[in-house]
Amino acid sequence: MNRPTEHVETERKYEVGLGFVLPDLNGIADGVTVTGPEVENLAANYYDTADLRLAKAKITLRRRTGGHDAGWHLKLPVSAGTRREMQVPLEEGDTTVPAQLTSLVAEVIREEPLQIVAVLETRRTVHRLTSADGEDLAEVADDEVTGRVPGREPAAWREVEVELVNGGPEVLAAAGSRLKAAGAWPSSSASKLSRLLGTDSSDVR
Repeated sequence: MNRPTEHVETERKYEVGLGFVLPDLNGIADGVTVTGPEVENLAANYYDTADLRLAKAKITLRRRTGGHDAGWHLKLPVSAGTRREMQVPLEEGDTTVPAQLTSLVAEVIREEPLQIVAVLETRRTVHRLTSADGEDLAEVADDEVTGRVPGREPAAWREVEVELVNGGPEVLAAAGSRLKAAGAWPSSSASKLSRLLGTDSSDVR
């Protein structure tokens, strides 16, 4: 059984129009340059109980393919914009949530079975913000998203995420200022899933 890997994710999300042009992020701080773009095609199945117990507890659980971090992801809230993420690698053909992750949410779901509650497909264009010595400070993801919930019409939108890698909060702030000046605005939803489900960000992360 694979032991979950763990890291802390700190990011800021922005809503943008379909015609939004990503601004030049070079020089948002001394020595910061932009590399990329790299394009990834991602597909994710989100799991929850029928009554969305995980979502109500601000927890997300997904199986994602494509990109550099394909796998099972469990995200647990820490504070606004910061989550603890547990990841288990994919095994060919597996569609059952790994026991290592199920055990971590057992007290939330109790006896309720987990099932697919949403499917998201994302065309992600990634730019990396690097320091003068080549260290990755943050990752900027420009996402074109299509989301599906059983029994509903598909929804499509575009958003931009800035996630810290080795940088500090000043990098998030500087990138956010540049994005907002170009016409982006802070997202009213804390995650793609909460936006798709139409649940207020205070209830779902």
